[in-house]
Amino acid sequence: MPQTSKYSAPLREEEPRYIAVEGPIGAGKTTVAELLSLRMRSQLVLERYEENPFLAEFYTDRRRLAFQTQIFFLLSRYRQQQELFQTDLFYTSLVSDYIFAKDRIFASINLSDEELKLYDQIEHALGKTIPTPDVVIYLQSNVKTLQENIRKRGRPFEKQISADYLWSVVQAYNEFFYHYRETRLIVVDINRMDFVAHPEQIDTILAAIRRFPHPPVEYISLMEAPEPPLQSLFS
Repeated sequence: MPQTSKYSAPLREEEPRYIAVEGPIGAGKTTVAELLSLRMRSQLVLERYEENPFLAEFYTDRRRLAFQTQIFFLLSRYRQQQELFQTDLFYTSLVSDYIFAKDRIFASINLSDEELKLYDQIEHALGKTIPTPDVVIYLQSNVKTLQENIRKRGRPFEKQISADYLWSVVQAYNEFFYHYRETRLIVVDINRMDFVAHPEQIDTILAAIRRFPHPPVEYISLMEAPEPPLQSLFS
């Protein structure tokens, strides 16, 4: 009787259960997360930025309010992640509009060296119990696109955000995701995308999420130019 190889069965993989969308201020994280959750019939988990009492004044006096703003966000995101982990919601399909590590990206921009040392001690202790997403979607953008998106959504406290600060955020995000290896990563160039005006564009991201087998890092763009090598994605 001929033997059957254990590798002869077709490859299969379950749909990811925990998907996180990330990107700089104004990249459209919440819009993409909402569209994905609708299409995938997943639980939607949104960042509670409006609960931060320091955020409204932060952009007018970043130096004075940086540490308070970052620590509040860190603890708020930690509590929200723990709530998911300790309830049945975590065992269903989830789409979130942030990853826990995003706070460290902003801390690296906003805090002094001494403040960052203290912050890192707290973040390291809390981060040990944070669940890791199956897939992270990084919405990559230039400053011009972010400024236009921020203008369109019209949050009053964001009017104080300067182009220089946005540039720093974009650079910090690119640096972080250039070295990101914790889980599968899908990089989406949003500079020619508009998920509000064209929600059907979410299909491109959805197809990448469901692709199997899949590369550890995948790049999505509407530009007609050939796909750039990995080394140039974050330049």
